[in-house]
Amino acid sequence: MNTKAFKNPGILIAATMILMLFCSGCGIAYICHVAAGQFRLVNDSIPVEDALKKDSLGYEQKERLRLVAGIKEFGEKELGLKKTENYKTVYLESNKRPIYVVSASPKDRLARITWWFPVVGDMPYLGFFDLEKAKAEKENLIKKDLDVILGMAEAYSTLGWFKDPVTLNLVEGSTVDLVETILHEMTHTTLYVKGQGEFNEGLAVLVGKVGAFLFLDQTLGSSHPFTVEAKKSIEDERIFCSSLRPLLNRLEHLYDSQISYQEKLAGREKIFAAFLEDYMDVKARFKTNRFKRFGSKGMNNAYLMSVGLYHRNFHLFEAVLKKKGKSIRDTLAFFKGLSEEGDDILGSARKWLNAGNCSRDGRVLRSFLRFRVSRPGHFKELRVCDAYPLPVLPASKEAGSQGVPHP
Repeated sequence: MNTKAFKNPGILIAATMILMLFCSGCGIAYICHVAAGQFRLVNDSIPVEDALKKDSLGYEQKERLRLVAGIKEFGEKELGLKKTENYKTVYLESNKRPIYVVSASPKDRLARITWWFPVVGDMPYLGFFDLEKAKAEKENLIKKDLDVILGMAEAYSTLGWFKDPVTLNLVEGSTVDLVETILHEMTHTTLYVKGQGEFNEGLAVLVGKVGAFLFLDQTLGSSHPFTVEAKKSIEDERIFCSSLRPLLNRLEHLYDSQISYQEKLAGREKIFAAFLEDYMDVKARFKTNRFKRFGSKGMNNAYLMSVGLYHRNFHLFEAVLKKKGKSIRDTLAFFKGLSEEGDDILGSARKWLNAGNCSRDGRVLRSFLRFRVSRPGHFKELRVCDAYPLPVLPASKEAGSQGVPHP
């Protein structure tokens, strides 16, 4: 057991007290559990340079650990991600993924049960450092007649509140997953919009996957197996997104129909079964194993909403990236601009794409106005470009394989 003193206990104690005083969405027992887990993770982490001297790490593990500083520098300098003190330490006490995640949804709607927290707003899941506590929360939610899932996360971000360490599970995993995850979590620290989980995770998936390919291509070359794998990961993401969206659309149509609760439950099982049968053909198209186990342990709304949180809108984010000249830096700046304009960032992005991406003098132009014409009561919609300045993030300032949970 590591008994060294916590490097900065005042920060953790202050943050914990603030959460206890103001967190109305969860009980104090949960907050204490999370604070204790975060304390242990930070307090028991050691500098990367010290970890590299340890005999407990093998050659490949040390090579991945050495890569972290380069990933971080690439993200900051080349992609426009925020510069932080994260990932300068590593947690070697356990090779398990650090967080258990519990999510829930109504059985007759594609909606997420959320929990409110200060700073981050409504969250579509609860994180636990202890499996038994996560299981207990799952059982409590099941008693409320909800669809529930319990999964694990490869990593998580404290959004700059603490110095996040690299965890041993990332060092022991694949190199491509390591790069994706680090860039994914760096994206959260760079741009995180309160209560906008689907936007936050979707953007992080884009930056993680595309950024990983760019980093590996620049570092190892286009023909290196890791670079090829990263490229295939993006291709598989497109295929999966294209198959997931119709499934969710069919379920939404069912749940919106005027039939009884029991009829909706029976209908969704037919949709699940039909999808899984068709998915056999989809799996044959994948070039990696990332999505091949999707649905293998059953489906429910919580499972689909959790997966959709990360993957449903990849096509939208990639379309914006393409419009922005495939520049992640400019894409981040664009979404930062939208986040300052209103709450529905994904909706605003769709309108911008549908408007044909009118632009002038480096400014984003968007707006739809309706004008009365000829006869009263008749309207004609005209596209009018309305310019507003778009801020750019400073030049210097997160799937891997996002763990797909199971019901």
